[in-house]
Amino acid sequence: MKRRTLPVAAAFAATAVLLLTACGGGDGKSKDNDKIAGADQGAEKPEKSAAPAAAPAEDKPDGVDVSLPKDMNLVFDWDKPKNKNEAAAMADAANYLRAIYRGVDKRTSKDGAVTAYSTGEGLHYAKTQIDSRVDGGWTATGTRRHYQATTRSAPNGNSVEVAFCADSSKFYGKEVKTGKVLKSTPSIADFDYFKIVMVKSPTSEGLWQASKVFVETKAEKCR
Repeated sequence: MKRRTLPVAAAFAATAVLLLTACGGGDGKSKDNDKIAGADQGAEKPEKSAAPAAAPAEDKPDGVDVSLPKDMNLVFDWDKPKNKNEAAAMADAANYLRAIYRGVDKRTSKDGAVTAYSTGEGLHYAKTQIDSRVDGGWTATGTRRHYQATTRSAPNGNSVEVAFCADSSKFYGKEVKTGKVLKSTPSIADFDYFKIVMVKSPTSEGLWQASKVFVETKAEKCR
C-alpha cells in the first residue's frame, strides 16, 4: 500500500452521544459489544498525533505504527473492493480497529495510531473504548475475526460506509495485573455487526479516517 503522510489536522467531527456497553459481565467474559449513536458531521480540530514508535514496515501502512502483541490477533477475512476509494477506506477501517487495540495494549488513548485513523465521533468512540479498558485494568487476548464486509460510497465520493461482521468467540478480556484470561461459553453475544463511516482526510492524500461507528450487538446475521 502507498505510504501517506500522518495528518496534523482534520475537518470532520460529530455531536452524537456515545453508548458503551459494560466490559465483562456475570459470565466473567469481557466482550467487544460497543455501541454508538450517529449524528451529522460538523467541524472540529482533533488532537495532534503522537510520534509513532518504531515497527516493521508491514506494521506501518501509512507511516503509523499499528502493530499489536502476538497474543492479540485481529483477522480481516474479506476481499478488496475494485473501487479505489472503497478499497482504501476498507483498509483504513481495519487500521482503525488495530489502532484501538494498540491503544488498549499500550494503556493510552493518545497513541498516534488512534488520532491518525479517526476523527469526530470515531475518535471519541476509540478513546471511550480504550479508556474503559484501561480504567478496568484489563486488555484483550485471542483472535477476533472480521468478515462479510461490504462497502458503499456517498455520492460526493468523500465518505465510504464499511460494514462487516465480527466474531469474538475466541477473543477474551485479560486482567493486566494477574494475566488471568476471562472466558465463557460461546454465544450469540460473540457476534456483532459494524458499520463504520470512513471519510477522506482533508490534509493527507489517500488517508481515510473513521468518523462514525455503529454496532449491532448479538447479530444473528453474523452467525
